[in-house]
Amino acid sequence: MNVRRLIPTAAVTAVTALGLGTLSACAGDSAAAGNTDKFDVVASFYPMAFLAERIGGEHVNVTSLTQPGQEPHDLEISAKQTAQLQESDAALYLTGLQPSVDEAIGQAELKTKIDAAKLTSLETHADEDGHEHEDEHADEHGHEHEAGKNPHIWLDPVKYAEVAEGVGAAFAKADPDHAADYRKNAEALVGELGDLDARFETGLKNRATDVFITTHAAFGHLAERYGLTEEAINGLDPESEPSGARVKELERTAKADGVTTVFYETLVSDRTAKTLASDAGLRTDVLDPLEGITDASRGDDYFQVMEANLAALKKALGAK
Repeated sequence: MNVRRLIPTAAVTAVTALGLGTLSACAGDSAAAGNTDKFDVVASFYPMAFLAERIGGEHVNVTSLTQPGQEPHDLEISAKQTAQLQESDAALYLTGLQPSVDEAIGQAELKTKIDAAKLTSLETHADEDGHEHEDEHADEHGHEHEAGKNPHIWLDPVKYAEVAEGVGAAFAKADPDHAADYRKNAEALVGELGDLDARFETGLKNRATDVFITTHAAFGHLAERYGLTEEAINGLDPESEPSGARVKELERTAKADGVTTVFYETLVSDRTAKTLASDAGLRTDVLDPLEGITDASRGDDYFQVMEANLAALKKALGAK
């Protein structure tokens, strides 16, 4: 389903129904989120904060509730962050990723709640057992993913561009004095994401295999966009433990499909990936789900890390 349009009309119309959302929290309290002389935006985690900063520019004060280096899936919001949320002008979040944040934003008396999940389409991808589930299920930490929907939309540049378009329209509606700048900034970001999409399309075109193995089923949208097959050691929960049968299945898959590399990520343990790679005689490398930027990240922002991901995939897939 590799639709090549960047911005469907649904991304714009969805802004008229800004959804309840999710605010990610961290172990420590973040900087003051509200009561500045700018348009105060609380973002749930890095991909949402990046959008807010790029689209808002000089007119916004952005606070991310997820601190650098923090794994966002299991965050809990502090009382101080809840109070800061109430003082902000807008919240930008992604439902289905951080349950406690979803609950906090749902209860907050904010005029503008922008749910990125309503600005594009979330799809169902195979889980760690290789099966697609049609019913709502919970992972080992009790987090429910509606109908198995994969929330990692920012890893698909096309879907992320759809969200960017919607965020620009939402900011313009909420802060009309700076609407022209928000629309201009959103348009520029959408253009950059279009260029990134083209580089992925070209860079991955002539490859030796379509299959890649990751620790965490975060790359389903990216895989579908470029005709790849993601085989995840774990499911949507990055810290669950795979079954012995799943590990054996992945070893067989690696041999049958010419897989060379087991990818791991920077915010969770690489132990399982390295064990599988060692047993199967494979390399390991980083494929970053971009849930946060740290000193270990291969880049300083979304675009740099995505370029590093592209380079890693090209090497692993034997792309020329």
